[in-house]
Amino acid sequence: MPPLSDRSPVRSPAAAATAPDSDLGDLPVWNLADLYEAPDSPAVADDLAAAAEDGIAFNKHYKGQIAALASAPEGGKELAGAIAAYEAIEDRLGRLMSYAGLLYAKDNTNPAHAKFYGDMQARVTAISTDLLFFPLELNRVADEALEAALKEPALAHYAPWLRDLRAMRPYQLSDEIETLLHEKSITGHAAWNRLFDETMARLNFEVGGEALPFEAALHRLSEKDRAKREEAAHALARTFKANLPLFTLVTNTLAKDKEIEDRKRGFEDIAQSRHIANRVEPEVVAALTESVRRAYPDLSHRYYAMKAKWLGLDRLEYWDRNAPLPTSDDRVIPWGQARDIVLDAYRGFTPAMAEIAGRFFERGWIDAPIRPGKANGAFAHPTVPSAHPYVLVNYQGKTRDVMTLAHELGHGVHQVLAAKQGALMADTPLTLAETASVFGEMLTFRKLLAQAPDKARRKAMLASKVEDMINTVVRQTAFYTFERRVHSARREGELTSDDIGRIWLDVQGESLGPAIHLAEGYETYWCYISHFIHAPFYVYAYAFGDCLVNSLYAVYENSQEGFAERYFEMLSAGGTLRHKELLAPFGLDASDPAFWDKGLSLISHFIDELEAME
Repeated sequence: MPPLSDRSPVRSPAAAATAPDSDLGDLPVWNLADLYEAPDSPAVADDLAAAAEDGIAFNKHYKGQIAALASAPEGGKELAGAIAAYEAIEDRLGRLMSYAGLLYAKDNTNPAHAKFYGDMQARVTAISTDLLFFPLELNRVADEALEAALKEPALAHYAPWLRDLRAMRPYQLSDEIETLLHEKSITGHAAWNRLFDETMARLNFEVGGEALPFEAALHRLSEKDRAKREEAAHALARTFKANLPLFTLVTNTLAKDKEIEDRKRGFEDIAQSRHIANRVEPEVVAALTESVRRAYPDLSHRYYAMKAKWLGLDRLEYWDRNAPLPTSDDRVIPWGQARDIVLDAYRGFTPAMAEIAGRFFERGWIDAPIRPGKANGAFAHPTVPSAHPYVLVNYQGKTRDVMTLAHELGHGVHQVLAAKQGALMADTPLTLAETASVFGEMLTFRKLLAQAPDKARRKAMLASKVEDMINTVVRQTAFYTFERRVHSARREGELTSDDIGRIWLDVQGESLGPAIHLAEGYETYWCYISHFIHAPFYVYAYAFGDCLVNSLYAVYENSQEGFAERYFEMLSAGGTLRHKELLAPFGLDASDPAFWDKGLSLISHFIDELEAME
C-alpha cells in the first residue's frame, strides 16, 4: 500500500481530544454543544418547559377532535397543521433525549450522567404522554375519510408517515392501556436496558494480571499470539460466568415482557413487531435467513476449515476465530491515516460523499478513544433533523477499526441526507439503514484491495473481508435464530443459564461448522450481545444490508454512470419509501428469493479466490 498522508485530523477547538496511545495520534471526542452546552444549561430547562407547554396546548386543542377534523371540508389542511405541530414537539423532545443519551454513552458509570439520563427519560415520557392520543386517534380515522383528506398537498407530504403509522393499526390497544405501557416503559424494559448497560460498563476482565474493560479484553481475541488470545477468552468467560445470574434474569424478564405485550396486541409471530417497524414482509426475512443457513457449508464452514490450515491447526478453538493470518498487516494505523483512507475511498465514489463525511472529523461529531464507562462497540446516532448525527467508535488502530469507521460514517452520511425529511420521516428502517454503512465499508475495502502491493497482502485483506462478511451475514443470522429459539422457549417457562447456553452452542455450532471447537466457557458468550437487550430481532438487518449491498455494488461496477446520483436519492428518501421502491431504480428486488443467493455469491467468490491462492 502506498504511504498515506500523515496530516493530523482537522478539529475545531471544542472537539479537541487526547489519547494515551501516541501511536494513534490525537483521537477526537464529541462536541455536544451543538445540542446543549451542559446538562444544567438554561437551554435544557427552556426546552423542557416549552415542550411541556406545547404538549399540554396540543392535547387541549386536538384530543378527541381528529376524526371530525379528517371529515371536515378543510380536514386535510387542518390535519397537516396538527402533524406539523406534533413533529415540532417531537423534534424538541428528540434533541433532549439525544443529548442525554450521548452523555450517557460517553460514560455511563458517571453518576451525574446516569441521573441526568434517567431524569430526562422520566420528563420526556411525561411530556410525550400528552401527545400519545394523536397517533392513536389518527389510526381510528376511517380509510375513506383519510384518503379524501390526503388530496390536500400539505397532508400528502406526510402520507408515508401515516402509511407506516397505520401498519400498527390492527395491533393497537385501548388508549388507557397504550398510555399505561408508555408511562411504565421507563420502569420496564428501559430500566432493564439501563441495568445491562451499566453492568457491562463496570465489568473488569483480568488478563495477564491486568484489569481490562470489556472492549479492550475482547480486542485481545484478535492478537497474533495464540496464548494471549486463549488467556483473554478464558478471562471473558470467567467474568461472564460470574455474572450469568444477572444476565439470565435480564434476558428472561425482557423476553417475558415482550411476550405479554405481543400477546395483548395479537402478534402472530415472535418477530412480527420488528418486521412492521422495519417495513419488511415476514416472507422476505424468511427467504433471507433460509438462504443464509443453506449457505453455511459453502461460506463459514469452508472458510474456517481453510483458516485452520493457514494457522497450522487441525481445527480452530473459538478464540482462534478472529485470529489474524500470519501474513496479516499488524501495523498501527494512526487516526489521521484512518481518516484519509476513508475520505479518499468516499471521494473516489463521489466528492459529495467525502464532503459530508469530512464534517464529522472537522466539527467534533466523532468520539474515538477507548475509556472506562464508554459504550461498547460503535454506532451512529442521528439525533434530530434540526441538529446532526454523532458517531461513536472505540478506535484501536487496526484495519478492522478503519472498516468500522467507514461503516459508521456511511450511517452518518445517510442520516445527514435523510434529515430533510423531518423528524417523523427521516428515520430509515433498520434493514435499509445498514445499506449505506455497508456500502461505505465496501468502498473503503475495494480501494485498499486495489492498492495491495503483493499477493500476500491481498490474501490477508481478502481473508479479513471474508471474516467481516461472515460476521455480518452468517453470525447475525445465527443470532436471529438464537433469539427466535430463546423467545420461543421462554414462552414455555423461565430459562436457566444452562438452557440459554445450550441454545447458544447449538446455533453457533450449526453456523460456524466443524472446523471450530466451541470449548468450555463459550456457552456464556451470548450474554454480552447488546442487541438482544436493546433491540430484539434487530440483528437480521445486518445480513439484509450486507447481501443487499453486494448486489448493489455489482450494479455500480457494471454501470457507474449516474449511479452516485441514484444512490444519493435513495439515501435522501429516509423513511418515505419501502425497499421495493428504493431498489427499483437499480433493477433489484429483495422480495425475489434469488436476490439473496446473488448477494451471498460474492462472499463465496472471495472464498474461491482465497482457495485459488493456496
